[in-house]
Amino acid sequence: MSQNATQPHPLSETPVPSDDASHLTELDDATRTFVEDFASSWESANNARMDGRVLGLLIIVDEPYLSSAQIAHLLQASTGAVSMATRALVTVGFLKRHALPGDRAHYFRVEDDVWGTFLSGEREYLRRMKGTVIGGLDLVPADAAGPRTRLRNAQRYMTWLEGYHRKMLADWEAYRDAAEAAEAGDARLDDHAPDEQEKDDTP
Repeated sequence: MSQNATQPHPLSETPVPSDDASHLTELDDATRTFVEDFASSWESANNARMDGRVLGLLIIVDEPYLSSAQIAHLLQASTGAVSMATRALVTVGFLKRHALPGDRAHYFRVEDDVWGTFLSGEREYLRRMKGTVIGGLDLVPADAAGPRTRLRNAQRYMTWLEGYHRKMLADWEAYRDAAEAAEAGDARLDDHAPDEQEKDDTP
């Protein structure tokens, strides 16, 4: 990735079009710090830092979607760097494209459960890779023991991972829903807590 992908650019280089759906024009210091911290964590796993900045931004801002121009403006980044980052994030399932009728601008959004969405998107990768491996088996001669063993193990791994992947996604969704229900219950208890205290203080 070019140096421009990670270096900030002046805001004047990436103006926000007046017809953008969102009115967000600037990040406060706390939000900007979160975005950069998120990008650092993302980069620590050998991912592109710019991808992490874009994803962190879309996670933290209270907007249903942002245009490429808005993302570039808010991150003080070049439009080319944003284009590469959004393309990469869409490919792996972290971002979704969003279209507005009559608007040719490119918009992007994240799901509320961005990690679960990513997990679901991995199924397509597994399906395609397994198909590629099977194609390799058809190509390799029957007496080519080394390549056939490697390809057979790859096929077995993909088959095993597909099954485990389905279980892992189901387990995650069950955990997420249970945690959300428990937190909602705790919130209801907190709402009633002052009433209970007042009742206890009554002579």
